Amino acid sequence: MTSSSTQTLDLALIYGSARPGRFCDTVARWAVERIERHGGFGLDVIDPIDPAVALGVAGTDAEARAALRRRLGQADAFVVVVPEYNHSYPAPLKALIDSGKDEWNAKPVAFVSYGATSGGIRAVEHLRQVFAELHAFGTRDGVVFANAWSQFDEAGALREPTGAETAARVMLARLGWWARALREARAVLPYAEATA
Repeated sequence: MTSSSTQTLDLALIYGSARPGRFCDTVARWAVERIERHGGFGLDVIDPIDPAVALGVAGTDAEARAALRRRLGQADAFVVVVPEYNHSYPAPLKALIDSGKDEWNAKPVAFVSYGATSGGIRAVEHLRQVFAELHAFGTRDGVVFANAWSQFDEAGALREPTGAETAARVMLARLGWWARALREARAVLPYAEATA
């Protein structure tokens, strides 16, 4: 029998941008590599430019919407890779988040943000409010790439990886802790039943 501390956690990595020519691909690839190297997570990548995801977000196709909600519901935890656009996060990300509801409840969300001098932290602070309303828990630890375009080389590797690598290890270790603790809590008492 596998103990709950060694069972694989289901992690959904969500792309926060759908902009043509987006830098999100570079940052998300880096994040995926860190998640795979860390281990302990089964990974599902949810990208708003994937046609099936886009149909689910739009809500015009009931089957696609149900499939997207199943993917969100399956996840024990989330990593959102988010740029900062005009002091906040992109509209396609908000639409993707809003396509679910109870699927977010009592689950942790970590952030890998990027942007110019702020590194996307204003987008993350706005997202924390959104996820709190959905009864999700935004973790303290994340990864921030200020002036991101200068931090990665043409091959998508970090020029100075030490700080980001350390931040990613801490983020994933603590995300795993929260994901496991909250999964066990939901198994004991479903979150929908935690009412007055």
